[in-house]
Amino acid sequence: MAKKEHVSVTQATQLLRKYKAEFTEHPYAYEEHGGTSVSARELGVEEHHVVKTLVMQDEAAKPMIVLMHGDKKVSTKNLARQIGCKSVEPCKPEVAQKHSGYLIGGTSPFGTKKTMPVYVESSILALPKIYINGGQRGYLIGIAPGLLESLLRARAVECALDE
Repeated sequence: MAKKEHVSVTQATQLLRKYKAEFTEHPYAYEEHGGTSVSARELGVEEHHVVKTLVMQDEAAKPMIVLMHGDKKVSTKNLARQIGCKSVEPCKPEVAQKHSGYLIGGTSPFGTKKTMPVYVESSILALPKIYINGGQRGYLIGIAPGLLESLLRARAVECALDE
């Protein structure tokens, strides 16, 4: 029996394959509300290299994606200041799902339903490899962080706070 070439076909992996982007696939046992600490443990990587995809909105309810280290949280004040908004807050789960087309816990910045601006914590871009959601729960992909800029036109920001 031939070994399966890929684990999953999601909107994210379809987009990456369309642009011939290199990525590795990392399925793991998903735990409800486990977050990046569980995925990092399951993959045997530092949580700092696991990137969470957060759907947020500004004061006018315009959605955006914020990419942050798994072991950090977003300073919404610093982010708002850097992107020229009055305020930024996380979207409610059902609103985030409507914008992204992904279930919470399975949100990828690639292949979202709605095109949104993407902001990435600048130190993520300095890592050699990152692990980010591949479009479903229990499924991360390993990519070079440069793909965030080349495919998503992600804008670097500095808004990380220690958890």
